[in-house]
Amino acid sequence: MGKFVNSVSVAALLALAPLAVPHAAFANDKLDELSKSDENWVMPGKNYDSDNYSKLTQINDKNVKNLKVSWQFSTGLLNGHEGAPLVVDGKMYVHTSFPNNTFALGLDDPGKILWQDKPKQNPAARSVACCDLVNRGLAYWPGDGKTPALILKTLLDGHVAALNAQTGETVWKIENSDIKMGSTLTIAPYVVKDKVIIGSSGAELGVRGYLTAYDVKTGEQKWRAYATGPDADLLLAKDFNIHNAHYGQKGLGTSTWEGDAWKIGGGTNWGWYAYDPGTNLIYFGTGNPAPWNETMRPGDNKWTMTIFGRDADTGEAKFGYQKTPHDEWDYAGVNVMMLSTQKDLAGKERKLLTHPDRNGIVYTLDRTNGDLVSAHKIDDTVNVFKTVDLKSGLPVRDPEYGTRMDHLAKDICPSAMGYHNQGHDSYDPERKLFFMGINHICMDWEPFMLPYRAGQFFVGATLNMYPGPKGDRQNAEGLGQIKAYDAITGKFKWEKMERFAVWGGTTATAGNLVFYGTLDGYIKARHADTGELLWKSKLPSGAIGYPITYTHKGTQYVAIYYGVGGWPGVGLVFDLQDPTAGLGAVGAFKKLANYTQMGGGVTVFSLDGKGPYDDPNVGEYAAN
Repeated sequence: MGKFVNSVSVAALLALAPLAVPHAAFANDKLDELSKSDENWVMPGKNYDSDNYSKLTQINDKNVKNLKVSWQFSTGLLNGHEGAPLVVDGKMYVHTSFPNNTFALGLDDPGKILWQDKPKQNPAARSVACCDLVNRGLAYWPGDGKTPALILKTLLDGHVAALNAQTGETVWKIENSDIKMGSTLTIAPYVVKDKVIIGSSGAELGVRGYLTAYDVKTGEQKWRAYATGPDADLLLAKDFNIHNAHYGQKGLGTSTWEGDAWKIGGGTNWGWYAYDPGTNLIYFGTGNPAPWNETMRPGDNKWTMTIFGRDADTGEAKFGYQKTPHDEWDYAGVNVMMLSTQKDLAGKERKLLTHPDRNGIVYTLDRTNGDLVSAHKIDDTVNVFKTVDLKSGLPVRDPEYGTRMDHLAKDICPSAMGYHNQGHDSYDPERKLFFMGINHICMDWEPFMLPYRAGQFFVGATLNMYPGPKGDRQNAEGLGQIKAYDAITGKFKWEKMERFAVWGGTTATAGNLVFYGTLDGYIKARHADTGELLWKSKLPSGAIGYPITYTHKGTQYVAIYYGVGGWPGVGLVFDLQDPTAGLGAVGAFKKLANYTQMGGGVTVFSLDGKGPYDDPNVGEYAAN
């Protein structure tokens, strides 16, 4: 772990470096500055608040009907394309599913590839990937006086690579995860200050989850924090949970497990991050415990299923709130964290973190200390929990929907996919509304016993999934929703049903719009106030990523990946027929292949299709 695999000389780095900027904090300041620019989309979630919100208004509710395709780029790969491209200083950086190729395109003539990186990987990684061969994106570091601007990427076989943003040359490459143990990488890296934060995958194979910070310039490991095990491994601060002792404090990473079960206990984190420079905390969620069969791991299984606030410099956890103690349903808690500043019901202005969880609850915490501010059901059909006790923070279970050995639990809502999964949602700070892409899927669950074998699937449950109560179960449609949510009141301003799960997430703009893609292959725009459908356009394949928007030479563009896949698309991608295959996804999405087929790339829209090829001479061959 942490082993250097490849590097280039210091002389090469100096030759490629941009102009010097003296202090170490610059990269963080510069990245923050770039994230606020309309011309750029420099990190997952757009900015450190991870709110996927743009102040652009050139495209708005009045003229969005005039959006047309400006240009497209095919990646040449068929598996699912999650996340979104980055746009930095007139270039778009496109990533792909395995083998995790990266393309740099110039926005003046995107038909010409400036550089491409096609890494060689261990093909064995494909056999231990949980849910298709996806990757959720890239990270950008602006460079300093000694190290060039970098594009950071994760590889499915467990490596992390830093590429020169100008040339695509590999600057460093390290190993973060061991695929022999079933640990892969699908997460988008996250840059904070002079560190790149990397999560882990593989809880379905009994991988013990961890979060690692590397020196963004060299790849040197700076700290690593585990989700389970002794306090020293968890990097718990001395004052961990001092404001909420009832959440639990020391010694629980082992005592809430039977024997040494914590060593193969899951808690990986492959979702999204947020960061607050004011608190200097990184916010993220840990995933499900392993195995899925709850009988095999008595106890609360801390600190899986936990929202952590960790110090960016040291990795120390200042607070941890476990949403689903002793998870019984695979409600992996890695979903998006969105930051906002709002007044609570008492009129007190607070720095908040809002997190729609797989378990069907939307949580809002005070991000300075972890206080639980609100916890509301994503949909009134959630039945595993009756409510969440705000004083204790504990969910109040309905035992009718629990899982146990020798019992087939029926009509559990939400399913293991959750009423929310990996989609990256958005927050409109003017309306104070969160726009959420929702899964409306329930399930039957039957557990079974199985042994742990390193590098093999360690699940222990058979699942059947189908549309929730508001969907059409007979025709296997009505598997998704799109909603506008007020985190303070818990009320939904509007909600609309979709044929399939809204898997990729949403992006909101000051033009009164909410954009999102659909699994059946559309990009849509709805009015932020009413949810009225104002525009949609057919994509070459289903969308499981989220849109971005940016300007180039005065024109606003909207871009989105197409490329169906991910967990909901495994049946289509791998031609599976058994409805329990794909951890239950095949049955739920059995109609998906009637609406879309595989194929990956990016489509870019603008008003009336305005773009670089309005001048037909752009990109033409010119003889000497």
